[in-house]
Amino acid sequence: MNLFRKTINLKRVVVTGLGAISPLGHTAAESWKQARAGANGVGRISRFDASQYYSQVAGEVKNYDPLEYFDRRELRKYDPFIQFALIAAEDAYRDSGLADAQLDPTRCGVYIGSGIGGIFTIEENVIRLMERGPSRVSPFFLPATIANLASGNVSIRYGMKGPNLTNVTACTTSTHAIGESFRIIQMGDADVMLAGGAEYPITPLGVAGFSIMKALSSRNDVPEKASRPFDLERDGFVIAEGAAVVVLESLESALKRNAPIYAEVSGYGYTGDAFHMTAPDPEADGAVRTMEMAIRDAGISASQIDYINAHGTSTPLNDKTESLGIRKLFGDHADRVAVSSTKSMTGHMLGATGAIEFVFTTMALKEGFIPPTINLENPDPECDLNYTPGKGVERELTHALTNSFGFGGTNGALVISRFMAD
Repeated sequence: MNLFRKTINLKRVVVTGLGAISPLGHTAAESWKQARAGANGVGRISRFDASQYYSQVAGEVKNYDPLEYFDRRELRKYDPFIQFALIAAEDAYRDSGLADAQLDPTRCGVYIGSGIGGIFTIEENVIRLMERGPSRVSPFFLPATIANLASGNVSIRYGMKGPNLTNVTACTTSTHAIGESFRIIQMGDADVMLAGGAEYPITPLGVAGFSIMKALSSRNDVPEKASRPFDLERDGFVIAEGAAVVVLESLESALKRNAPIYAEVSGYGYTGDAFHMTAPDPEADGAVRTMEMAIRDAGISASQIDYINAHGTSTPLNDKTESLGIRKLFGDHADRVAVSSTKSMTGHMLGATGAIEFVFTTMALKEGFIPPTINLENPDPECDLNYTPGKGVERELTHALTNSFGFGGTNGALVISRFMAD
């Protein structure tokens, strides 16, 4: 138990619900089942003609029909990133048993972030404005676009009157959202938080923006092999979409209502590189300090971490820098700790990626199973850790770390621990 937590009587925070819609499935359970099996969620872009694009591959949510979840009138109000947030939140809400709980709504909050927000709705309404004039812009344009409307709509749906927040911190967005929700509950400002992230960036403008930066993989001939973290032949990340939302709850509240407990959130770290807009610090200073902060907050040592769900984007710079950071911090234990990048299967869900990886890390702890890094066929000598290539492995886990690093040098890490009553 963290000494600081004991000293100021911080509340223990547990995970009581998991929700997701991702390139691997329409629920958290389905997404985890596919990740556990080493399934591939990446393919050629099908939503629009990407034949002229530098990158033509993405992790799309398969077989998504919004009318299965919303009526046509509702859809006018919701950009797809909000739709995904509502779907993932419903999955988590039901999973946690909150629908049957008698909780004070002023003690329940929502913290869902998005790296980009409603880019689809922005594109759609710019075309309307340019082609048909200002009177044809949707009256729902702004409410469907603004990033905090994911949290807003979730809080309205479930009558949650506690903290109602969002954040925009690039690829670290939902790790920060979960971490800040952890702090809110620790400090006693809420008993329950729905936390996570949502993203719908696979649009003509979204893909063009990342493509022109040469940030994306151009392995268009073999799209299922495009996301290949830590591989010598990696050439960029694969843009992906979806949402993941988790229910965090004070241990006291969870026990009182006999809620399912997946794991305990035990540590949170967050730092800045102050180095470059898009590139990581080559010495991994920010990554090291972030992981170190999360581990220290959990009241454990680096040698007690059994598994790391790496940021592992499949970009030349990130993967070697993150590997360097792990080796610097963990020392000899870096050769023993299991690592994997589930982005090899989902692609990079941007503002939602930290949350889906939190879901996978939580399930890894619960089931004692480390998901694989697929497509790792030709290891990069500068990436010299155990990345669980090809196939997942069974292993008893007590503490796990999940990393997120984003544009602007923003970093976040969370320690998740197997729940123990004492």
